[in-house]
Amino acid sequence: MSRTAVAHTAAARLSLVVLIGGWTANQIATTASYRTGQAILLTTLTAFFLLLMLRLALAAALYRGRRLPLLVLLITVATWSLGSMTVNAASLEEQTHFPAPGEWLFLVSYLGLAGYLMIDVERRQGSQARGWLDVAVICGVSSCLASLLLVTPIRLASGAEGLALLLALMYPLADLALALVVLGQHLLQARTDSRRTLMMGAAFVLLAGGDSGFALQVSAPTYDFGNTSNALWGAGWALLVAAACRPEQRVMRAIPKAAGTRLLVPAGALALAVLTIRPDDALAFYTVPPAVLTLAAVGARMVLALRDANRAAEAFALSQTDDLTNLPNRRAVRARLMESLSDRRPLALMLLDLDGFKEINDTLGHHAGDSVLKFVGFRMQQALGSEAMVARLGGDEFAILLETVDQIELVETAHRVLHALAEPLVVDGIEIGPGGSIGITVVEDADTDSGEVLRRADVAMYQAKSSRSGAAVYDAHLDEFSRSRLELAEELRKGIAEGQIEVWYQPQLDARTMRVSALEALVRWRHPLQGVLSPVAFLPAARRAGLMGLLSDDIAWHAVRDLQRLLAAGLDLRVAINCAPPELLSQSFLPRLYAALQEWDVPPDRLVLEVTEDSFLADPERARDVLLELRDRGIQVSIDDYGTGFSSLAYLRNLPVQELKIDRSLVRDVPTDDRSRLIVSSTIQLAHALDMRTVAEGVEDATNLAQLAAMGVDIIQGYQVARPMPAAAVERWMQEWTDTETAAEDAAENRRSG
Repeated sequence: MSRTAVAHTAAARLSLVVLIGGWTANQIATTASYRTGQAILLTTLTAFFLLLMLRLALAAALYRGRRLPLLVLLITVATWSLGSMTVNAASLEEQTHFPAPGEWLFLVSYLGLAGYLMIDVERRQGSQARGWLDVAVICGVSSCLASLLLVTPIRLASGAEGLALLLALMYPLADLALALVVLGQHLLQARTDSRRTLMMGAAFVLLAGGDSGFALQVSAPTYDFGNTSNALWGAGWALLVAAACRPEQRVMRAIPKAAGTRLLVPAGALALAVLTIRPDDALAFYTVPPAVLTLAAVGARMVLALRDANRAAEAFALSQTDDLTNLPNRRAVRARLMESLSDRRPLALMLLDLDGFKEINDTLGHHAGDSVLKFVGFRMQQALGSEAMVARLGGDEFAILLETVDQIELVETAHRVLHALAEPLVVDGIEIGPGGSIGITVVEDADTDSGEVLRRADVAMYQAKSSRSGAAVYDAHLDEFSRSRLELAEELRKGIAEGQIEVWYQPQLDARTMRVSALEALVRWRHPLQGVLSPVAFLPAARRAGLMGLLSDDIAWHAVRDLQRLLAAGLDLRVAINCAPPELLSQSFLPRLYAALQEWDVPPDRLVLEVTEDSFLADPERARDVLLELRDRGIQVSIDDYGTGFSSLAYLRNLPVQELKIDRSLVRDVPTDDRSRLIVSSTIQLAHALDMRTVAEGVEDATNLAQLAAMGVDIIQGYQVARPMPAAAVERWMQEWTDTETAAEDAAENRRSG
């Protein structure tokens, strides 16, 4: 803790000691001698207020962001204490008559308190003029109420009038008005520190309690109000300074609200009532000034409120209009969609995206691009007339809203718009024929949000772009980002965490011996509702949701664990794991794979990583380093789907690859297509020349198997051998396959010997 903070804490504690000790001493001394009591009171006030001012000065040094309001409060405390000491010093000689000459210092201090409240708010909003006018309205209406409800009874009961009566009532009412200001600021979230707000409100209530002595004893000509009022004043100021010196609140808990005008009408009505009723002309001195002040403040505040309303209306209109084309903008489109959703009226939305607009901007500049956008907006309005709402959403994207759900009519309208846009226009001396793609969707009964309608139209627009059809109606089957797919991704995330992912295996046979030499690990998802799902059903969702890393880690761990169990059972085989390029080149997958091999004590050479050819395209150097690392660790690498991608002989020569897996599209056509047969045969010869194994995947029948074996392929995989199976079924299937092959070999041997 800094020295300033220590001094601040000491000043706070000492001020309380001085207040309590001085009040106690004054209470005892006053019973013996009035002059002694006044001397003790004056000494106590001097020390107490000096400590309060010291505390505020130290707080200003600690909290530099609040230095101005703390200094304003310091000056206010000094002014009030100077007035108090002036009055009490005069009372040492004789009891001072109310109001004393030092009374103006108290009045100035209340202006300081009002200023402090206005600049000490944590979240300012709006102009300071509004805040001051709100304070004036609150104070004025409080004075009006007092003039109606309090002035007459107190004047009649006390016989007092003039300035003395006005001051006697003004002080407690001003305290309560300031308490109301604090409460209002808290309700508007301009003050978010609830404890500070409570302390400040309580402080003003205590001050009001002390000041009420003026109203209760207004008939007395002196300042002899007793120690109770002194204690309330001291406690009020101590609490107010303590609230001001609380640490700053740096966490924003709420957005400030705009000050409302609901108080203005009743305040103005009350002021008019005071001016109209006036029960006694002799009371005009007390009732007319606050009523006039209130009406003036209400009038000025209403002028500001009307100006704000006009600006808000203009801002709302501008907020729904595109600056460049003067067409409705995205906000207006959303509002129209929400109106249709609430009224359940038929409505269709089209989104148009210009083709080649970026090239226009890059070549001719943004000025030319802006001209094209203006032309496009104008032509769309001409083509559609008043039957549709044309809007610009931003960039080169436009929207059309039509009150129809007839898809044939919508497609015809879309092509009419595209035809109108295709007419040449001249920009900067260059003739341009804008083209575009339009996506179409209709508002459905199940829709509850305009964002979903916009999303569907956007998807349809990209479908139109990809198909180059010009216009396309939304097709849920082509929507990769539909709600159901998003839900599937979240279910998959949960499924990975809860162990719903399973690894199944498809056997690979040695083509020469027809013995099982390896297994390929294939992922399955045992969905709690949909049953076992194949990778086609959920891998696209996993890629979009960024779950491939988690999924790959889970598959690798299960595959290594199952491999350890099979090796322990005496089976001599390898396990192949598919590895996508992002996982292969990432910094996380391989370390976890190495950790799994170590955890289950599996020899690395029993593991094969199947990678696709595009793994080497994005970052060839990184891919080479990874493959060299795998070779050094003893893990084998197989190029999956060979023959379908960028099949370069260079990486076969330079990269440490042990296996080529010929794609099923080539393997399937070997019996019927000479070109496929030549490609497969040459691939087998090339692989053998480079000392690599070859795997033929997708072998579906015995004829295909026999031809591939005759061509010299090393490994056979496909439904002709076996379908993928759960890990628990592998050992039993292998035993059955071995028994069948052994029986077939024995039968063949018997036929040869017989």
